[in-house]
Amino acid sequence: MPVPVALTGRLTRLEPLAPHHAEGLARAGAEDRASYAFTPVPHGLDPARGYVDHALAEQAAGRAVPFAVIRTDDGRVVGATRFQELDYWKGPLVWPAVSGVPHGDPATAVPDAAEIGNSWLAAHARGTGINTEAKLLLLRHAFETWRVRRISFRADARNLRSRAAIERLGVLCEGVRRAHSRGLDGVVRSTAFYSILDEEWPAVRAVIELRLSGTRSPAPLGAAPGAQAPRPADLDEQLVPA
Repeated sequence: MPVPVALTGRLTRLEPLAPHHAEGLARAGAEDRASYAFTPVPHGLDPARGYVDHALAEQAAGRAVPFAVIRTDDGRVVGATRFQELDYWKGPLVWPAVSGVPHGDPATAVPDAAEIGNSWLAAHARGTGINTEAKLLLLRHAFETWRVRRISFRADARNLRSRAAIERLGVLCEGVRRAHSRGLDGVVRSTAFYSILDEEWPAVRAVIELRLSGTRSPAPLGAAPGAQAPRPADLDEQLVPA
């Protein structure tokens, strides 16, 4: 199973989630909660401790690799994210190692496919580039260190903000599964599914890096004359999970 590792960028550090992050998560989750209708975000210190305990239990069971999202300039905890739905393609044939990385056995190898989810940010951290860079760090680790074949995302079909954030990464929408599960609000929800394949990763990485570079990209097709694409911070929205 994957070994927890810290991933560091210019704006963001993803630390393996640990009990000492609970207080910071409680502070982050106590800000404006209006956008948390579709995702579980702890509200208070005891719920934050329970959130961490549950995430670590999922990690111990080999089902997730959770992270605390840390802002690098002041070391403040501003949210959380994780790899989940770890998928190992073990079968009757031995799955060959990819670039020397063992695959196929959950006990000794890294996953062949995974999902990024359970991602949320404190209100003040949205629109700052932190989410975009966090996704770059996770995707780069998955495709370039683990050598996965696919990374998936999902979102409640009603969560247009989350879906827009996913789509701005250049991720392919596979479709919407109707009446897929019960939503956090108790309503039967439909779920939008997205994915990136390993052969698509270089193009997706280029899109994300362009947005983080501070360089304006060309205006979208159909935009008004003279219009320009939004700056990277404008493209950074909270990405929330299933």
